Amino acid sequence: MTGKKDQELARQGRMVAIVIAVTVVLWLGAQWLGPQLGLTGNYAFLFDFAALAAFLWALIVTYGLWQRQKAGRKDS
Repeated sequence: MTGKKDQELARQGRMVAIVIAVTVVLWLGAQWLGPQLGLTGNYAFLFDFAALAAFLWALIVTYGLWQRQKAGRKDS
């Protein structure tokens, strides 16, 4: 792989890591704040599904990065 492709993969990997970390923090905050504000359980499910969507996106992007990295190694 070239240096530019490596940098692009690293940038996208960092973005995935940031999305995962922010999702965890926001989800935990929502789980704690919901009962404090008297929100119903429906909102907890909404936060859960939003977190699952973010994690699914991160998984798909990570799989794509892995495949691109494997393809780059074969070309070398």
